[in-house]
Amino acid sequence: MITLHYAPGNASFTPHVLLHELGVPFQLQLVDRANNAHKSAAYLALNPNGLIPVLVDGDLVLYETAAICLHLADTHPEAGLMPALGSNDRAQAYKWLMWLTNTVQANVIHYYYGHRMLDEGNASGLAQIKAHVQAKLGDCLQQLDQHLATEGRPWMLGKHYSVLDPYVWMACRWTRGFSDKPARDYVQLRAFLERMLERAAMQRAIASEELSQPLF
Repeated sequence: MITLHYAPGNASFTPHVLLHELGVPFQLQLVDRANNAHKSAAYLALNPNGLIPVLVDGDLVLYETAAICLHLADTHPEAGLMPALGSNDRAQAYKWLMWLTNTVQANVIHYYYGHRMLDEGNASGLAQIKAHVQAKLGDCLQQLDQHLATEGRPWMLGKHYSVLDPYVWMACRWTRGFSDKPARDYVQLRAFLERMLERAAMQRAIASEELSQPLF
């Protein structure tokens, strides 16, 4: 059985949703960050980076959220969570997925953990990091909003739901505490975020992780 090592609201949320979308048997293994379980010897044996999530699928141990998403899509092609291999739509899906993980998520990490890059007590430096990250992610949110507005796209790839959609929802949720235009303040993005909440897989994942309000 597939095991997803997760923490509520962390980057494990997207594969959690996808597992519900697939309807395959899986189990959740909580990684208790409050007690530094992600830095324990047992967890580091799965992911030496000490980051969440990790997916265990038989003999396969896999980390990095984007890689897990692609693995789930590739091992369950009947679900149509990624476009056909070699198609232009597949190439676009790769582009957006890499952008989400390498640009959006990477900046979000600096917003929440900017203190790791600074000397202890550098409050002014931390404030600058947060301000610059919000500005950068504001550009990203605007790009997403404009993309969804094109031809009235219900999903990132148009008419077809894909691995990108819960990833975008997760990333947008991480902006909910922004002082300047979180994702919910963009017209198209807000409609998308609400549309995502109508999906049963989303509802199950949110309930299971007991995510706090506001959801986004």
